[in-house]
Amino acid sequence: MTTETNPLPITAWLPLTAKEAKKRGWDELDVILVTGDAYVDHPAFGTAVIGRILESLGMKVAIIAQPNWQDDLRDFKKFGKPKFFFGVTSGNMDSMVNKYTAAKRTRSEDAYTPGGATNHRPDYATTVYSKILKDLYPDTPVVLGGIEASLRRVTHYDFWSDKLLPNILTTSGADMLIYGMGEQPLRDIAKLASKGIPFSELKNVPQTAFLADEVPTTKWEDQELTSHEECLKDKLAYARNFMHVEVESNKQYANRLLQKVEGKTLVINPPYQTMTEKEVDASFDLPYTRLPHPKYKDRGPISAFEMIKFSLNTHRGCFGGCSFCTISAHQGKMIASRSKESVLRELDQVVKMPDFKGYISDMGGPSANMYQMKGIDQAICDKCAAPSCVFPQVCKNLETDPTKMTELYKEVAAHPQVKKAFVSSGLRYDLMFDPRSSHPKADEEYVEQLVTHHVSGRLKVAPEHTEDHVLKVMRKPSFEFFHIFKKKFEEISKKKGIRQEIIPYFISSHPGCKPEDMAQLASKTMKLGYKLEQVQDFTPTPMTVATEIYYSGHHPYTLKPVETAITLDDKTKQRNFFFWYKAENKNFIRNYLSKHKMDELRKELFGA
Repeated sequence: MTTETNPLPITAWLPLTAKEAKKRGWDELDVILVTGDAYVDHPAFGTAVIGRILESLGMKVAIIAQPNWQDDLRDFKKFGKPKFFFGVTSGNMDSMVNKYTAAKRTRSEDAYTPGGATNHRPDYATTVYSKILKDLYPDTPVVLGGIEASLRRVTHYDFWSDKLLPNILTTSGADMLIYGMGEQPLRDIAKLASKGIPFSELKNVPQTAFLADEVPTTKWEDQELTSHEECLKDKLAYARNFMHVEVESNKQYANRLLQKVEGKTLVINPPYQTMTEKEVDASFDLPYTRLPHPKYKDRGPISAFEMIKFSLNTHRGCFGGCSFCTISAHQGKMIASRSKESVLRELDQVVKMPDFKGYISDMGGPSANMYQMKGIDQAICDKCAAPSCVFPQVCKNLETDPTKMTELYKEVAAHPQVKKAFVSSGLRYDLMFDPRSSHPKADEEYVEQLVTHHVSGRLKVAPEHTEDHVLKVMRKPSFEFFHIFKKKFEEISKKKGIRQEIIPYFISSHPGCKPEDMAQLASKTMKLGYKLEQVQDFTPTPMTVATEIYYSGHHPYTLKPVETAITLDDKTKQRNFFFWYKAENKNFIRNYLSKHKMDELRKELFGA
């Protein structure tokens, strides 16, 4: 099956149907992956990565993508049961974040579904899929993975139901959970299963979790968490639980976590060490088609794929530790970088795509400018449990020299088929202007290279707020760093004769933020010439510091109370300050500032 627009045979993709499996000569499958996303065979899509890794181990793998969970369940039955296990994921996003806004309204588009249709995955997709599979095939193991499972692996607050929920193994009935980036545990599980070791005996694989009647012995030290039942009664105990979870997640040599829940014990084994460059390269170098499965060709574009198909992912992980962000909780605090050679091999593939027009849409990772950055003395990092390497200031043991990143940018830009390679978002400007930097010339060269050659006209950065006490709760640097970066950006742009601008992102209603703080934000951004566009309300998502504060009212590390906007009315008040310049908001803001004796701010925004 080939066409002019798609010259690849259908067997270039992992099978989506029994007919496609037959074309490979397969009558029985080893592993079946079930996902809430459409199947895009690209290294930015988790199901494709997991499928290709299992395939590289000699396993017969098929995918059930966006199954219908409301009919006779034929999608779940089409392959029968696998030899080893079902792997279940909601997709690249938590299904609730994917479907609902911060105001709990249904989003207008699902970026991981052809045509953006919003009715192709259930709420709490991982749990729904797992329950169906356990009903149909009760004796076949179900392994959960992906961000929804990863960040719901312990007792967690669920914003959409406004409840404290137990770990997702308890709610789903699954047999095992892989948290974080799953390549390392998956390889070991697959190898052990292939050797005939019963699934019930796979209790000491790192970076996995399971429920036990009796806790197995192990080489690891244990950290006992407060039980789920006690967390339901005591918000402070729940908040303190999160601190232990985050601390252990940030260690290179962590303790095993145990939590009593509904008569069983949740066991969370410590994570693997950060993936080596060779391991990351191996994941990206697998034989992806880099395209959506052909079955979607008449159903409209998959916007998440369209956004990244001409991009280059250079690394994983983030040592920022922002309070509202789940990246380090899922991908890890330590940076796992690809080799330059691996990135350039992928570039060679990208430029050969038939609709490539010469523009790389983005280069980077979760934070764009952390490529090849790591601890100077790894032994110090091995003992560290700090949630951030850059807050409250950049760690002295962190190597932040951007030279290798600058070299990579230059090589990508120099490719004969590349007209321009952009760095689109996720920049940490505190890394560029660290006053204690031992390599100021390299920092300056990086900023000049970035601003001169890698901006698409509008560079997005995320100060998130302007007020220091709010930024402290966020674990973000002072707004003064934004001033420094903006000034340098404009100086270089003017010197080079380039018309371009910075677009800042901000968050309202974050824990620790009050309307008065939003008023200061409105004034300070107005003075910088901004009428803000890129803004959002804080959305509580599982397993972040900010979410634990939102639910409990206390900071997990200090247990001190933190004021937080909870009601829709309080959130709307804060959000209105973003748009102080709109006629419908002016009376409210004037009256609020007058009532709270903030007349100077009122004059700054609206005049005398």
